[in-house]
Amino acid sequence: MTAKNLVLIVLSSVLLSACTHGAFYSEYRSVPISGWDMDSVLTFSVPVTDPQQPVDVLLNIRHTDAYAYQNMWLFIGQNGLSQDTIELYLADDRGQWLGDGNSIFNMPVLYQENILLTDSVYTLTIQQGMREQSLKGVSDIGVEIRRHGEE
Repeated sequence: MTAKNLVLIVLSSVLLSACTHGAFYSEYRSVPISGWDMDSVLTFSVPVTDPQQPVDVLLNIRHTDAYAYQNMWLFIGQNGLSQDTIELYLADDRGQWLGDGNSIFNMPVLYQENILLTDSVYTLTIQQGMREQSLKGVSDIGVEIRRHGEE
């Protein structure tokens, strides 16, 4: 193993562990490079092992600088029962990206805080709610769940 390969492995491990921040669930769904279609629904199913443990649910938006807007609207369904519409900001008023990164930016957004997951499986569905049929510049959408109070 070369020194370059070892450095890449160590760096990848550090970055991977830094992305989850103590989460017991972290998963991403890739969005086609051609664009995130308005009708495309991303589904995340999380087995619930401790319904008495309060958790925080975060959304992670990965996008490139090809994303043409300051904000993003999402439609989020929970366990097929309720649906939320949320707006999140990816850039400030000057057009500077708010997330971490250089060519791909990651923007974590707290979606729910201090909730109990009472079903045996917690299912989130996420759909883009922008006015474009195919939203370009988004690369991945992730869901992260961590015990409330842990980072």
